[in-house]
Amino acid sequence: MNILSVVIVVALLLTIAVLGIGIWSMAHGGEFDRKHSSQLMFARVGMQAVTLVFLFLAIYLANN
Repeated sequence: MNILSVVIVVALLLTIAVLGIGIWSMAHGGEFDRKHSSQLMFARVGMQAVTLVFLFLAIYLANN
């Protein structure tokens, strides 16, 4: 397993973690959800973008 594969797996796990925290926050509501829902959504979208960039980079490097 090369370093790019490890980075992709870590990025995927972080995306899942942020998504899980966001779902937990929405399910429980309360002050934490009101304060952090937008930040969690932004973090999730950002992590998905980072993960996709690394995936595309791996595909590009595999084909060249």
